[in-house]
Amino acid sequence: MREFWRRSLVKVGALTVAAALVYCLDSLNLLRRFLASTFDLVIFDQGIRGYAHLAAPVSVARGVSDGQGAHFMLLADHWSPVLALLAPLYWIHDSPATLLVAQGVLFALAIPPLWAYTRRQIGPGAAYFVCVAYALSLPVMEAVIFDFHEVAFVPVLTAVMVERFDAGKRWHGILAAVALLLVKEDMGLLVAGFGGYLLLTRRRWTGLAFVVGGVAATWAATHLLIPAFGGSASFYWAYGQFGSTLGSALLNVLTHPLHALHVFVTPGVKARTMIGLLAMFGFLPLASPMVVAVLPLLAERMLASGYPLWWQAKFQYDAFLVMMLCCAAVDGAARLQRHWPARWNPWLTYPFRRPAWLRRGGVAWRPATLWATAICAAALVYLPSSPFGSLLKPGFYNTNARMRAAAAAVAHVPAGVEVEASNNIGPALSGRDTVLLLDGTPRWAPWVVGDTLGLDFPFCTPSQQAEEVAYLRAHGYALVYADHGYVVLHRPADARTAQALAHPLPAARLHTDICY
Repeated sequence: MREFWRRSLVKVGALTVAAALVYCLDSLNLLRRFLASTFDLVIFDQGIRGYAHLAAPVSVARGVSDGQGAHFMLLADHWSPVLALLAPLYWIHDSPATLLVAQGVLFALAIPPLWAYTRRQIGPGAAYFVCVAYALSLPVMEAVIFDFHEVAFVPVLTAVMVERFDAGKRWHGILAAVALLLVKEDMGLLVAGFGGYLLLTRRRWTGLAFVVGGVAATWAATHLLIPAFGGSASFYWAYGQFGSTLGSALLNVLTHPLHALHVFVTPGVKARTMIGLLAMFGFLPLASPMVVAVLPLLAERMLASGYPLWWQAKFQYDAFLVMMLCCAAVDGAARLQRHWPARWNPWLTYPFRRPAWLRRGGVAWRPATLWATAICAAALVYLPSSPFGSLLKPGFYNTNARMRAAAAAVAHVPAGVEVEASNNIGPALSGRDTVLLLDGTPRWAPWVVGDTLGLDFPFCTPSQQAEEVAYLRAHGYALVYADHGYVVLHRPADARTAQALAHPLPAARLHTDICY
């Protein structure tokens, strides 16, 4: 067994499996405790179920709330055809839980290529530490605890792209870059940014192809492909302070760079988010030219004015960048090590004594190894207070009276019906019912599950939710169940029900200041 455990493949595999288990445990327990949400888990669940039935990836929940109609496709929102790869999993288990398991496995699968790249750059011992730091990084944890998103594909594809280029397998890296373009429309910016890194490292023609191809792919996905599926190229345009079109905005940024820089770092939440991204890797991404690869995606977020949520370290947004920053930090550590004066080495060995497993492997206390140890230790120290800290608390695995009442409310709704549900209830119904978000604009669904005590998106106060339930009861809905704030209402479907699906009114609350 000792000889078996010494094999790198076994240790990397064990680390990968452990990470996947932790991710799945956390997200599935959140789902069980009614802490997942309709926006966004049900949106993806409905769309990918469409793929699984060999049909269009339609999300009725998203389409109705946005006023787009019941036939709104995921591809009209974001260019993410890669999600079709998950459809066969629904042939095995048709449930939102399937997406959470797939996401956990995908995030964990980034570990082997990251380990291979790090081992080549700074040694095998440091590679394990770096992989643990990635696995417990805040961007990954925030993405895992917030439902499911297409970002799950990004770390593994980014790691493969970087590692394959580093190994001299250029065409393998190009294939990984092409796959990234199928994850989301703005992944062309990440590919273009990596092209900038290739240009800086004297791989001119390949780098130029990446820059041009990445920008062209983002433009084509935004202006051609998304509109072809019923979306709008300007839906996420959030740069009105620079101009009304892409060309005018770019001209403004180029002619007024100081203004653009000011917008890039203010308000303070933007600077805190960017400092946090660098701090978790000891600021060593700044020692590598690879750091330029993340600048286009950062600019997309930080220069935006219409979506303040993009600026934060919460949710899934930083997970698009975490692997590229991790690889840049590894490259920076390797560069630091190559320029480390040999006369300083005694300071690295005193007063420390290398562990036995490092001595057997012939690994010295080199600067890069110390850095990797430090970021791994920081991640472990942060763990109890991190989003995964709840995994260490026995209470996280229990249910309380409110959760039991929510489960009872779900049980009162029959299968195969249309139901408006509070944001936290939708995922429990999505596998068997047509779920709409209870969003403050009545859809006149035959069944309604509301929450009058908790606070659910897109409402800003529990009283607003209670007022919505009271309004529905005053307009023909009968009370079927009520306990601990959860209520189930029912009324027969009528012409208003069909009209609300065919020509829905956009939910006003979705397009005002979102309360978090």
